[in-house]
Amino acid sequence: MKIATISNLDDRTIEDERTGALRSVQAADVTLPETALREIWSPMHLERLARTYWRFLTRVTLGLVRVLYSEGERSVVLLARPIKLLTFKAPEYELDSEHGVVRWRIERGLLVARRGRGAPKGHTPKGHAAASASGGQGHLQIDVRRLPDGGPGESRLHIEVEVANFHPAIASGLGRRVYNVTQARIHVFVTHGFLRSLARLDLAESKVGRLAPVETPPVSPGESQPASPDGTPRAHVDAPPR
Repeated sequence: MKIATISNLDDRTIEDERTGALRSVQAADVTLPETALREIWSPMHLERLARTYWRFLTRVTLGLVRVLYSEGERSVVLLARPIKLLTFKAPEYELDSEHGVVRWRIERGLLVARRGRGAPKGHTPKGHAAASASGGQGHLQIDVRRLPDGGPGESRLHIEVEVANFHPAIASGLGRRVYNVTQARIHVFVTHGFLRSLARLDLAESKVGRLAPVETPPVSPGESQPASPDGTPRAHVDAPPR
């Protein structure tokens, strides 16, 4: 059942003429009930939005493309682990009362040209420092920003899915024109499909649950607060105030 309305789908791609890096943005506006936004504007739901993107990618490719999770990385694979199309660092999250971002920094993969890959641990290859100076490591991110409210009882969001400072292997090897009619077109199709799917507000459960609220029992007088595995006191993760 559709709870939200998706409008103003947009697509724009820019190439840095100096470095050849691409920036591709697909965006949409989302109108939803104010009560629904209040319920989902939290760190936990930002993490679930990130998982929803990967779930949609797997579904739209009929399971051919999957996402594998490790402690420090997320790998987009074709069928199995050896065929890694893209590998990202673990996601970074930012959230305040008006704006949220989840960002995956690109490390390597078959779809990434050599100059767009991150440096292996403990090693800085020739040219890597120069590549960093020319724009830094590429990334994929989902950016959510609150807009002025619409009609009575309605809230509005602007959501952008951005790939920035990306050096596609296809463009480097076969040319930008080939990239435009293959990988770029597929990416836009998948991303617009993901944005349209948000009309149901069916956010997937996170595979990691890093930002899920921590349930702690009441602390009796004289007792200490339960500690997390690293020894620090546990704390609730609450939604920021509007």
